[in-house]
Amino acid sequence: MAALTAAPAPVPDTSRAAPAGRRRQRPRLWRGLVGLLAGVYFLGPMFFSVLFTVDVPGRGFTFASYSGILGTAGFWPGVRLTMEMAAATIAGVLLLLVPALLAVRLTAPKLRVVVEIVCSLPLVVPAVALTAGISQVLSWGPEHFADTPLFQTFNAIQNPGFPLVLVLAYVLMSMPLAYRTLDAGLRAVDVPTLVEAARNCGASWPRAVLQVVLPNMRGALLNTAFLTLALVLGEYTVSSILGYTPFAVWIVSIGDSEAQTSVAVSVISLVLTWGLLLLLAAVGRGGPSVRTSRTTRRRRAAVPAAQEIS
Repeated sequence: MAALTAAPAPVPDTSRAAPAGRRRQRPRLWRGLVGLLAGVYFLGPMFFSVLFTVDVPGRGFTFASYSGILGTAGFWPGVRLTMEMAAATIAGVLLLLVPALLAVRLTAPKLRVVVEIVCSLPLVVPAVALTAGISQVLSWGPEHFADTPLFQTFNAIQNPGFPLVLVLAYVLMSMPLAYRTLDAGLRAVDVPTLVEAARNCGASWPRAVLQVVLPNMRGALLNTAFLTLALVLGEYTVSSILGYTPFAVWIVSIGDSEAQTSVAVSVISLVLTWGLLLLLAAVGRGGPSVRTSRTTRRRRAAVPAAQEIS
């Protein structure tokens, strides 16, 4: 009889399940609270900025401050100058840092610390001090090089139509952020193996870099371009002290006479910057490395199914 008696089923211990469930709910609660506070912190000022631009005392709600942006004096010249300088700055940053980081990665890894320190130096130099140094160097033109061909060079880089001196300053100011972004992209890619494989297949050094390495760094390159563009769009100190009027300086200059238009332009530029960030994130997420990893996962998932069929 004892052998035929079934053993009682074990009773699950639910005393430990409840605290575990509470622990799972607490992180969700904290995440929601932090997300709410962050949303209020970022969206609150924008909401009141938009309210300031559409609520005109004595006239009620109107969108005149937005409809009149394109016709405001100085808008198109400021936008054109800023976009041209942004394109030149992005090209300068990529042409300067990408070959340098690839050379350090492939041939001289011990110099990585030196390159990192040099690229991080602009972080400890205030924009006002940088502008003072640039102004001092520019003053050398009429003082010391008036009778030499370099005098024309000093005049050319200060051309108000396209101030190359601002581009050089922006390249210097964007180096810390660009270096961090590109270095992270290079760390995610096995550059020596890719280059060695391309070279073994008969590719030249330029072709190996352009067609093998750079496509695998598309996300890092796009992020670098976006950070540089954001810096050029929002930079005010250097351009204002040197006497130029790009987009950021123009926004401040019309604030005294057309405050609502100035705030409206700031809101639109912020929204466009966020939209560009989301677009670049979406493009970078669909890069070759992501597609390769998805294909690899599909192949790995198909192997057990094929084994079962066989």
